[in-house]
Amino acid sequence: MLKYPRPGAVKTRLIPALGERRACELYRSLVQHTLGEVARFSAAKNIMVEARVAGAPDESAARTWLGPELTITGQGEGDLGQRMERAVRAALADGADQVVVIGGDCPGLTAAHLNAAFAALVTSDVVVGPATDGGYYLIGMRRPLPALFQGMAWGGPEVLAQTFAAARTIPVDVVLLDPLRDLDVPGDLSTWTETAAARAAGVGGVAVIIPTFNEEHPLPSTLAAVQRGAPHEIIVTDGGSTDRTAAIARGHEAIFLSSPPGRARQMNRGAAIATGEYLLFLHADTLLPPDFPRFVRQTLAQPGVVGGAFKFAIAGEFPGRRLIERGTNRRACRSQLPYGDQGLFVSRAVFDRVGGFPDQPIMEDYAFVKRLQRLGRIAMAPATAVTSGRRWQRRGALGTTLLNQLIVLGYRLGVSPVRLARWYRGE
Repeated sequence: MLKYPRPGAVKTRLIPALGERRACELYRSLVQHTLGEVARFSAAKNIMVEARVAGAPDESAARTWLGPELTITGQGEGDLGQRMERAVRAALADGADQVVVIGGDCPGLTAAHLNAAFAALVTSDVVVGPATDGGYYLIGMRRPLPALFQGMAWGGPEVLAQTFAAARTIPVDVVLLDPLRDLDVPGDLSTWTETAAARAAGVGGVAVIIPTFNEEHPLPSTLAAVQRGAPHEIIVTDGGSTDRTAAIARGHEAIFLSSPPGRARQMNRGAAIATGEYLLFLHADTLLPPDFPRFVRQTLAQPGVVGGAFKFAIAGEFPGRRLIERGTNRRACRSQLPYGDQGLFVSRAVFDRVGGFPDQPIMEDYAFVKRLQRLGRIAMAPATAVTSGRRWQRRGALGTTLLNQLIVLGYRLGVSPVRLARWYRGE
């Protein structure tokens, strides 16, 4: 059961995070994944596969999308239950002994689930694949059972329970398959990231992850610089902004996610749904160099290197700027301790291996780099990221530098990150 992939008409609950175009592209990818699993299963079985498509302009458009091999039929009128019941009845009338109905957008569905469904129907009346959101990703039967499709709150969390209740009134035996997670809302996006199809699509790609909180002023320039590098994806994870941050992110074709506040949480949230092979964590007020994806790949390809960052520069003019830049770059190279405003980057595999950023309110970048150092070397890319000078201009070069060093010293001496965060904010 498929919908024709038209932007704005599919995966609508993901549009606030992905935008209409990217939500539609994701749906296409999910359908491609599903058809691949169906083909793997049906190739070794005497199984007829029919695609029932809703919303296609005509059969030619549906055929262009799905290819020449599938049998394609329109879904017809009515709610989802009426359309599924019609499909089941037609297949049984055509001589099928068993009928299994699935959607095209469950990322965890595999040929093994289909095999289990048809095997269950050898001895049972009904088989259901439950979804973790209270619906189901698969239903199969051996005879028409219209009661299983009537009076359901389609799209809601009660569909599975209502289906079981209807089955008890007939009554029929129901076999349950393993539960799977659907991909309907932004919180589900990590289920797609974990699939082989998503990983294959992200090979060699760089995902840029930007945590934000009321960053409407620096963000347009930051995102424009990122876009010029043509990364695999841009992910903005927001901690509750009340300004135009969300609109700006969406206007620059970024994936926009809401997150509990806290830079570490926000970066981990972005990483959880990223599909790129490489992850680059960027402050909202830092401009990346041109062609930065090439520098990321080249730096991480060096023997023994597990993480990297860019050279450090500060935008604007103020006394002491050059001295701060030289000192920061010297420390980053000699001690292998770059900070977050240098654009930290790692491979997805390494990020997962170290467990991401520790959930703490400050010094999360320092602690993350220390974790990386246990695995290998941190290298500096031969290009510069330019961060905003607003901190130094607000507090003064000397005051900002001394405060930063005090925070680092306190952290090394074991002062609580919660207390350090209060010191940093002047509380």
